[in-house]
Amino acid sequence: MAPGFASLNPGYEFDALIRNAAMARKKAAEPRSVRPDDIDPHHRWDRPLQAPGHTQVDFEERVNFRRLHDYRLSRTRAALAHSGLGALLCFDQHNIRYITSTVIGEWARDKLTRYALLTGNGDPYIWDFGSAAKHHRLHAPWLHHDHCRAGLLGLRGAVGGDGALFREAAREIKALLDAEGVGTMPLGLDVVEPPMLFELQKLGISVRDGQQTLLQAREVKSIDELTLLNMAAAMVDGVYQDIAEALKPGVKESEIVALATGRLYEMGSDCVESINSISGERCNPHPHNFTDRLIRPGDQAFFDVIQSFMGYRTCYYRTFNVGMATPAQRDAYRKAREWMDRAIDLLKPGVTTDKIARSFPKAQEIGFTSEMEAFGLNFCHGLGLGLHERPLVSRLNSLKDPIELKAGMVFAVETYCPAADGISAARIEEEVILTPSGPKVISLYPAQELPIANPYR
Repeated sequence: MAPGFASLNPGYEFDALIRNAAMARKKAAEPRSVRPDDIDPHHRWDRPLQAPGHTQVDFEERVNFRRLHDYRLSRTRAALAHSGLGALLCFDQHNIRYITSTVIGEWARDKLTRYALLTGNGDPYIWDFGSAAKHHRLHAPWLHHDHCRAGLLGLRGAVGGDGALFREAAREIKALLDAEGVGTMPLGLDVVEPPMLFELQKLGISVRDGQQTLLQAREVKSIDELTLLNMAAAMVDGVYQDIAEALKPGVKESEIVALATGRLYEMGSDCVESINSISGERCNPHPHNFTDRLIRPGDQAFFDVIQSFMGYRTCYYRTFNVGMATPAQRDAYRKAREWMDRAIDLLKPGVTTDKIARSFPKAQEIGFTSEMEAFGLNFCHGLGLGLHERPLVSRLNSLKDPIELKAGMVFAVETYCPAADGISAARIEEEVILTPSGPKVISLYPAQELPIANPYR
């Protein structure tokens, strides 16, 4: 039970909240301070990064989830303190999990009905389905009981379009902002349905972009986050062994997807978000999907496994050849690997993202007329609770506005090279942790069969 709260029943009445808010305004809350120890990521660069078993045990420390929650909340508070915002209102599920350590499954990803609030002076609030809120009060002791509330914002219009739910929610949020002494400060917002934005603005709340503040908080991963990312990558290592054994003429792209999906859930994945399965003439240009195409002898085929373990995602491509490889296919793979190794070699703390972006081939080198057309084929993106986190490094966005890299950042580095035959292509992706001494690759399959020596394994 959270300190200072004696009941499992929040006993919430809106009118009472308004009265309490008015009283609280007479004595403004003090801003919450963040000590250096609060945002210490507890890195152990002198030790190998572990990928332990998935269950907790009493004879060794694996992932410390309470330390993980405290770190994420402190990082958010520190970012908020330097943002000029008074509070953050989150509808992005990754931000909600980062701040509150609550989740109700992948179902919630696109519903925009769960939301969380964090002020610079207070502790996190979460609005959820009523039964989920009650579950949080019972099983999430790191949250104050009366901060776990039933909420509903229309399920993207399905409930009705009169706006009453949004008006009531906006009034509740305004009362909390006033009660915690930040009612006159800008409110940071990540993603939202327009009616909610309108209702907040009608109450005189100045709404600003809060997504960049939250992505800044999520940039540097703690030891627990790195461990979870490494555990997730280890799961994909095993899936690629299964794919290599199953890949043969007559197998459908969709069968590989089914195989990988089932295997991941058996290993403990909490979400298989997407698996690209692409072969033969579908490789060029890259379609970013899968079909029921039958794989044939001589095909070049590549796959991407996007899944999460305890919320932490993978983005991990590998390219295979079925039965044989032509000179054009081999040449495409060699170039993709060389571009990959060149980019990884630059991933060091203190390096700016423009230098890495310049290491990637220009759009015209892979058959595109502009960097916008070629975006997403040769680039790096941050990896964590979200598939795409800061910093994102590409020729499209990084040459004019560079960011300095820091130890503890995690990247997915992707390269793509079309083959001279006009239909084949190679696609590779490595997951890389930035240590003080340089990059460490955690996507290990097939470690013993590297086509080009890679000193970062």
